[in-house]
Amino acid sequence: MLLQESDLCAPDAVIFDWDSTLVDNWGAIHIALNVTLKQMGHKTWTECETRQRANSSAKDAFPRLFAEHSDEALQIFYQAFDRFHLDSLKVLEGSKDLIEWFLKNNVYLSIVSNKNGIHLRKEVSKLGWSNCFQSIVGAGDATEDKPSPEPVKLALKNAGLDAKSKVWFVGDTGLDLQCAVLSNCVPILIGGQNVEKSDLEMWPPHSVFQSCEKLYQACRNIS
Repeated sequence: MLLQESDLCAPDAVIFDWDSTLVDNWGAIHIALNVTLKQMGHKTWTECETRQRANSSAKDAFPRLFAEHSDEALQIFYQAFDRFHLDSLKVLEGSKDLIEWFLKNNVYLSIVSNKNGIHLRKEVSKLGWSNCFQSIVGAGDATEDKPSPEPVKLALKNAGLDAKSKVWFVGDTGLDLQCAVLSNCVPILIGGQNVEKSDLEMWPPHSVFQSCEKLYQACRNIS
C-alpha cells in the first residue's frame, strides 16, 4: 500500500532522474534510436516502445540489442542524438518551481541519469540549471549505471550526510525505484505510467505523484 503525501518528511538531499522526471526529451531519443536501428538492419520502434524499453543506459542496453556490433551502434546513436537533443528539450510542469523550493530550503540536489554524462550536462547547462545541482551524474560517470547504487554514491560523495540523513530519489521508472531502494533512498515516483506491476511490488514507492507540480504542492505543506 502506498503511503500518503502527508507522510513525507523534509529531505536532507534529493536525487532526481532527468528524462520524464524534470524534462521531456524523448523525441530526440526516439529519433536517434530509430536512426540507429534502421542503419543496423533492425525494425524501428514506435515512440511508445521507446519510452517503455529505453530505460537502461545505451552502454548497457546496446550489447543486448546489437551484440558484437554495439560499439558501431553507439557511435551512430550519439552522432544522431548530438545533432538535435538541445533543441527538443522541454521542461516539465512544476520542475523549475520544485527545484527552486528545495534550493530555498537548503536541500542538497543532484541528478542521477542513465543518459550519457556529457549529453546530460549539456542539457542541464542549456536550461541554465547547472548551478542548481551539486552533482550531475550520467551514464559512464560511475563504475556502473542505474539501477546500481554506484552513481548514487558518487552523487552524494560530497554531500556531508550521515546515517540519519533522509535522501529522496525522484524518478519515473521501475529502474529508478530499484536504484532508490538499493541505495537506501526514499523512492518517490513521478507519473509511472510505464512502470510494471512487478516493479511496484518488488520496489514499492513511498509516494506517487502525477507530476513535479503535484510534488511541489505537497512539499509546500511539509512542516
